[in-house]
Amino acid sequence: MMSRVAGWTRSLLRIVAGLLFIHPGAMKLLGWFGGMPAGVPMTPLLYVAGAIELVGGTLIMVGLFTRQVAFLASGEMAFAYFMGHFPQGFWPIQNHGEPAVLFCFIFLFLWGNGAGPVSLDHWIKGRRAAARA
Repeated sequence: MMSRVAGWTRSLLRIVAGLLFIHPGAMKLLGWFGGMPAGVPMTPLLYVAGAIELVGGTLIMVGLFTRQVAFLASGEMAFAYFMGHFPQGFWPIQNHGEPAVLFCFIFLFLWGNGAGPVSLDHWIKGRRAAARA
């Protein structure tokens, strides 16, 4: 019973984290949610980050290529934290880096544990197993 609950809650964590990860990418690339703050230039690094967030967040949300995308997104968030937040102070509460740290470790968890039962990855795996049988 508990392993079934664990799978469903892992899927729920993945869906919510993916959905929330889409937002900064949509803000950077599409101008949604108010767009980028005034005076912040869109550098090539921000375009790459926006693409990882928008496309990666969508893939994580639906659970497709979850492990690979989560690993990439976790690295992006670690990079974002140390490039954008850490220079402002050591503690995440001090440098406003809490979301980057949380995303980094949620995605690291998903990389290690997979997408869960409510995902395209799980569905594809089941279809392949049925085709082999």
